[in-house]
Amino acid sequence: MYRIHYLNPISPKGTALWTEDYHTTPDAADADAILVRSAAMHDMEFSEKLLAVARAGAGVNNIPLEKCAEQGIVVFNTPGANANSVMELALCGMLLGCRDIIGGINWVQSIAGDGDVAKKVEKGKSKFAGHEIRHKSLGVIGLGAIGGPLANAARRLGMNVYGCDPYISIDAAWHLDSHVHRVKTREEIYSQCDVISIHVPLTDGTCHMIDEAALEQMKDGVIILNFSRDKLVDDEAMAKALASGKVHRYVTDFPNDKTAGMEGVVAIPHLGASTEESEDNCAMMAVRQVMDYMEN
Repeated sequence: MYRIHYLNPISPKGTALWTEDYHTTPDAADADAILVRSAAMHDMEFSEKLLAVARAGAGVNNIPLEKCAEQGIVVFNTPGANANSVMELALCGMLLGCRDIIGGINWVQSIAGDGDVAKKVEKGKSKFAGHEIRHKSLGVIGLGAIGGPLANAARRLGMNVYGCDPYISIDAAWHLDSHVHRVKTREEIYSQCDVISIHVPLTDGTCHMIDEAALEQMKDGVIILNFSRDKLVDDEAMAKALASGKVHRYVTDFPNDKTAGMEGVVAIPHLGASTEESEDNCAMMAVRQVMDYMEN
């Protein structure tokens, strides 16, 4: 019999997959495996009994990987299980970046009690005009489980799409629209695209990859989408680029103390994987991984 501890609520569609050999425990020290979503584990002490940690999500930045490795604890995550949810939100972010929808909505709410709203809307709506995405150039950095489908969706919406991924898998390449322009360097994306969407993991090599030097290479008025990790973008450099007009809008799913109130930023409260379908898929994948490891 194996004992499982949950650090966060886990979708019932995932927990329903446990067989009779698995039982939950409220005590992490008594667990053979831990399932987690967003809870921070860096300050936790792990018992000698713990065999595995499974995150119902793609990232593992909330898990102390080195400590787990030293103690022989296997760590699983669920890449791809929430990919469609994140891709759909990135599409939404692109529209929010190209058209000042949020500004317009906020303005309507501000005049809601003034009377004669319809007349004021017709007079004031020009302040929130934007542009279409059709025929615009989208650059996708990272063509994996999220970036690849985003590139394909943008192609179907009539965009010119450029993709850069030196580590693209054979499977991802097979599923990529043949009209996506493959480029070899990020610099080609920077110089050619009206909208740039980042879909790479956070590593020492990608931390602050969008810095002052990168921003200088981009088109004036570029829109940048970040649905991967906040530290891929240098916030200080982004603030300067927004103030100067170099960047028209920065859409991020990872607001922090600097970006939450920054002019020109559309800050979404980390909703990329916050759909019922995504949580179900991640939970089911995590449970299956743990059972496969324990039994095989």
